[in-house]
Amino acid sequence: MCVRVVTVMQARSSSTRLPGKVLRPVLGVPVLLQQARRMQRADLLGTLVVATSTDPSDDALVALVEDAGVPVVRGSLDDLLDRHLVAGRALDAEAVVKIPSDCPLIDPAIIDLVIGSFLESGADFTSNLHPPSWPDGHDVEIMRMEVLEAAGREATRDFEREHTTPFIWERPGRFDLENVTWDSGEDFSMSHRWTIDYPEDFAFVTAVYEAFGTIDEPSPVFGLDDVLDLLEARPDIAAINARYAGVNWYRHHVDDLATVHSDATRLAPEERA
Repeated sequence: MCVRVVTVMQARSSSTRLPGKVLRPVLGVPVLLQQARRMQRADLLGTLVVATSTDPSDDALVALVEDAGVPVVRGSLDDLLDRHLVAGRALDAEAVVKIPSDCPLIDPAIIDLVIGSFLESGADFTSNLHPPSWPDGHDVEIMRMEVLEAAGREATRDFEREHTTPFIWERPGRFDLENVTWDSGEDFSMSHRWTIDYPEDFAFVTAVYEAFGTIDEPSPVFGLDDVLDLLEARPDIAAINARYAGVNWYRHHVDDLATVHSDATRLAPEERA
């Protein structure tokens, strides 16, 4: 199936737990651009666009992205479903990929695996996290534009709009859903945290980049297996953010979600009684 693929990396500066996290430098390069460089190594990415908000706090982010030559669109600060629709419509997408901007260790090969599976299967929605098995921080979701449009028209709950795709993957009877599992047969989604939400996460990502690159080569090429080998050899790096492993947004909505169970999330240490 040949379709126009638009890959949306949603980003904003106003993170509550780690403000400006995507603008923080790793080996001298902002996290957002480090991730964009990794994503652009994927063969099936299509057109990469950064979707940010119209809030003035994101003006510096827009300038950074435009200087890097990456298309950028602006929309709602909190309604990410609307932001993805703005991006898809602006670039005349037939399929939209959702990848968060706080995943700078994402493996381009996994992006190609998920998009390739979608293109081959003809599904309405393909992802690698419903249910998850990959290390947290390798989130890839792709959906037909008309499916995204349906979610935009019908989704009413705040978390459906904030997290873009729950309206779709919570309706397996309505949409043709496909999930790509990790062929290792293991589930590292609750034990390996490679995303950025807390200061410890940023320290972990920085340590990984420093293990493979230098200031003179700030955007090194490495993949999932390389990081796993590194963590086996350097348990001190794995320990940096280990206490946040398994913490994700599901923890606030387990009672609202029909297809996500309590064993797929946990509270942050400071949230535990």
